[in-house]
Amino acid sequence: MTYQSHIHRQDALISTRKTRRGWASPGSWAAALGVGAVALGLWAGFNRPATDIPAYKGDIGGFAFSPFHKGESPETGDYPTPAQIKADLAQVAKYTHNIRTYTVEGDLGQIPALAEGLGLNVTLGAWLDRHPDANARELASVIQIANANPDVKQVMVGNESVLRGDLTVPELVADIRAVQKQVHVPVSTAEPWHVWLKHPELANSVDFITVHLLPYWEGVPEKIAVQDAMHRYEQVHARYPDKKIVIGEIGWPSDGIDIGAARANTINQARFLRDFFNLAQQKHLDYFVMEAFDQPWKTSFEGRAAGYWGMFTLGRHEKWSLTGPVENHPEWKFYALGAALMSLLATMALLSRRPDIRLPGKLLFAVLVEGFTTALAMLLMNMGQTYLSLAAAAVWGALALGQGLLLFLLIADSFDLMETVFGRVVRRHYEPMPAPHGTPLPKVSLHLPICNEPPEMVKQTLNSLAALDYERFEVLVIDNNTTDPRVWEPVAEHCARLGPKFRFFTLGKYQGYKAGALNFALRETAADAQIIGVIDSDYLVEPDWLRSMAPAFADPAVGFTQSPQDYRDNDGSLFKRMMFWEYAGFFHAGMVTRNERNAIIQHGTMTLIRKQALLNENGWAEWCITEDSQLGLRLFRAGYEAVYSKKSFGKGVMPDDYNAFRKQRYRWAYGAMRIVRANAGPLFNPFNKELTAGQRWHFITGWLPWFGDALGLVFLAMGLAWSAGLIFDPVRFEFPIALFMLPSIGLFLFKIAQILALYKSRVPCGFMDRLGAAVAGLALSHSIGKAVWKGLFSNKLPFLRTPKMEDAPALVQGLVMAREELVILVLTWAAALAVGFGHHWATLETRLWVAVLFTQSMPYLASVGVSILAALPAKMVKPVALPALRPVPAALLHPAAGD
Repeated sequence: MTYQSHIHRQDALISTRKTRRGWASPGSWAAALGVGAVALGLWAGFNRPATDIPAYKGDIGGFAFSPFHKGESPETGDYPTPAQIKADLAQVAKYTHNIRTYTVEGDLGQIPALAEGLGLNVTLGAWLDRHPDANARELASVIQIANANPDVKQVMVGNESVLRGDLTVPELVADIRAVQKQVHVPVSTAEPWHVWLKHPELANSVDFITVHLLPYWEGVPEKIAVQDAMHRYEQVHARYPDKKIVIGEIGWPSDGIDIGAARANTINQARFLRDFFNLAQQKHLDYFVMEAFDQPWKTSFEGRAAGYWGMFTLGRHEKWSLTGPVENHPEWKFYALGAALMSLLATMALLSRRPDIRLPGKLLFAVLVEGFTTALAMLLMNMGQTYLSLAAAAVWGALALGQGLLLFLLIADSFDLMETVFGRVVRRHYEPMPAPHGTPLPKVSLHLPICNEPPEMVKQTLNSLAALDYERFEVLVIDNNTTDPRVWEPVAEHCARLGPKFRFFTLGKYQGYKAGALNFALRETAADAQIIGVIDSDYLVEPDWLRSMAPAFADPAVGFTQSPQDYRDNDGSLFKRMMFWEYAGFFHAGMVTRNERNAIIQHGTMTLIRKQALLNENGWAEWCITEDSQLGLRLFRAGYEAVYSKKSFGKGVMPDDYNAFRKQRYRWAYGAMRIVRANAGPLFNPFNKELTAGQRWHFITGWLPWFGDALGLVFLAMGLAWSAGLIFDPVRFEFPIALFMLPSIGLFLFKIAQILALYKSRVPCGFMDRLGAAVAGLALSHSIGKAVWKGLFSNKLPFLRTPKMEDAPALVQGLVMAREELVILVLTWAAALAVGFGHHWATLETRLWVAVLFTQSMPYLASVGVSILAALPAKMVKPVALPALRPVPAALLHPAAGD
């Protein structure tokens, strides 16, 4: 059966089905809509309003009043205008008759005058810090304003000045007494409860005690926070029973990091304050809520939570009412519907391409896509509720873009997993069968480029080619850039022994590396040859290779065929066993799936190419270090078909050490990025029709994980830098929100699960070999990431030939080979432990951040581990017996260069 007839039979099979490609099957719709409905139900369940919070009916005792609007901050000298202040005063006057201010700088000194007629009593504040001259001016202004405005009922000299260490207690007492002598209203200062308990001399100096009770900052859980605040209040009252006590600040933030058991969200804020309002009404407490309006300018020195203490947003909208249900995210419905719609479109767009996927696969795919889109929607919802400066918005935007790329990567990988594991129909299967003897078959010219290769290894390869069961073929051995004649002369002599089918060329120093040698061979190819084959110098081929694969070229649409790379030295060590199965995954799973859309990667050895197609494309690209993959993509662009056989027809040898393994993958990734740059139009321009949609999909998504490794380097560098901030400046550097951290951990776990599932489905190995293959692949992440950045922005890279059959290095050399990864591993673990212990492992964010760092360190741990395994002594690889050779005519022992 020819390849062409087999394809026709499969197309007929598919055309008889009621569900054709491009139309979604009922099962696909059922899976997508069912999962979407469940997801919406989960959204509703997790965002159900709190209905058990007691209502509060009455006035609020008072507000801490800072009227800064968006873009305004005392740190930059940008103060609200009198009109803005007036509007804010009118808004709070609907809820309370008391406000408290903190400074009279800028137009804030006009607050008492602007409050006139609104029924508001003002507790006027003076801000004191470590600048004596500024403090003197502030106190003079406060005295003047207090005496000029009858609605000023109290004066506050300083706010937490002792707590911050800006003033000593004697200095603050002196300022309080100076103000008391010049105003006609009571004077106090504001400090947390423990400062009052520690400094009775401060309590004796004030007309009343103003205490701050903010249990969130102390890590008190919300359910007992009001009781804790009252306990602190009673402690101060018991210590100073004859002093009036005013609660200067009490509240709970609607957003912010977890502090101990304290959780900041809108429901907890509403619960805390409603409970406190009811208690304060019963006990007739004097208090000021911290605070009226959100003030995000405070986040620069107090952390994210400092911007979210207001009962009203920065836009002056009520966060929750004093009665009725309360929601953390009232707008969740819009994000849930958006996620469901995005998930539905993505799920159906891909499942319509593979209606043959079994129902469990469709359901699992729909679940994964829904989960990924939901994570992105939740991130965007949190971004929409966060006050961001331009710099912060840029950082969050970049992180959100990164999450979007992760989303695309995860969806692509999930679809690849589903069609590999659950697909039922194979449309482009080629079953290689040797053509009967006597069948007319095209002449094949086999090209064997070598450069400083061990002569005995090349001889083995030549002997296997001499044993091919094929009538019409030739072998061209092209040696380039080998400077020592003792390396190439034995190969030339061996070619002479093998007869006229074998021709040897030594080119000396030659441009173009391997591609240059192959182009030379193309020019020297026999005129009647129709097929070009490429063999690596270490491959032993099966006798029926050409007889099995050459018949595929009977179809004029076929441009090239490809057989898997395979290896014969996988029993020498654990390291090579891991490498063997890591390679096998690509050929048993990835290439099979890509073949379904005529999008395989051409990978050089064991490939056959239609000579005319190669000539039409002007031969091999000498600018590209992965000339084989580049040629395959060009042939697809030219409209040719590829044939992939799952059967292995040849076996080579693997790299001998970790350094060689890493260099090989570095070269592949670097070359792939050069290919992406050179083919950007056909790959990314949807109006360019040189590639089919399936080919574009596989080439983009196939290389996307390598882009993920490159982004991983950036995220690791950012993680280490941010960890330094968390260690040395924990106020300014807060932990990222969990929605930024969870996808990193989830992606790592998903990739491991995906590899294990793909291997279980397609690769004939046990669990430990699957795990070993995953570790071997993970060990290459750092090298791949570096190669991607190099390939995207550089055009020069030396050709790094992979060493073959060289002695493994000593153990210490194994560590030296992975020294870069070892340093990064140590830095990452040190950062994780320093952050964990520095923050006492107290919050979910702390533990998540440590988990993220350890997840990011896994590729580096794998690199060091694999490097050490590669250095361990290995069993000797069994030698391959050479067939007997016929004598060589004396005249052929020393051919001239180029003959």
